[in-house]
Amino acid sequence: MKDPTYHFARTANILFALLVLVFVFFLLSQLTQQTKFSAGKSLFAQPRFWPGASLVGMLVFGVGHLIHCVVTKGQQASVLFELLQWLRALEYFAWFMLYVVLVPMLGYLLSTILFGLALTLRQGFYNRKMMLIAIAASISIVLVFKTLLAVKIPGGAVYEYLPAALRNFMVINF
Repeated sequence: MKDPTYHFARTANILFALLVLVFVFFLLSQLTQQTKFSAGKSLFAQPRFWPGASLVGMLVFGVGHLIHCVVTKGQQASVLFELLQWLRALEYFAWFMLYVVLVPMLGYLLSTILFGLALTLRQGFYNRKMMLIAIAASISIVLVFKTLLAVKIPGGAVYEYLPAALRNFMVINF
């Protein structure tokens, strides 16, 4: 049974499907310029195989979505409302860009903790338990990426104010 509050914004979804397909065709047109063929390698080891396979998948599912949008009849929601919902996702792009700017200044650990707390508050979780979970998740993320996987992330400028031994430890591990 369908949710009675569900409104299928048919026109906006058709527009979205068409935009996705245009983007996929653009990426497919760039595949041979951006990747190369390596002689002597198997099909699955070719540099262009997996990007090509993913783009073909996007094409198949994009066409399927477009067909679904065209043949499905439903209540028409406001196209403007639907487009505004899409634009709301850009808020999280802005959050991420702020995070990217903060990491070189504050360091990966502090930036990740602040980012985790800010997003937790943004989602409306104001209690102490959720704040502690956000901090624990942030520290876990840092430990996995920086310490366990040894991902090279530059140390923060704030680390310059730490004593030499502690600074080196923070740059290497956090």
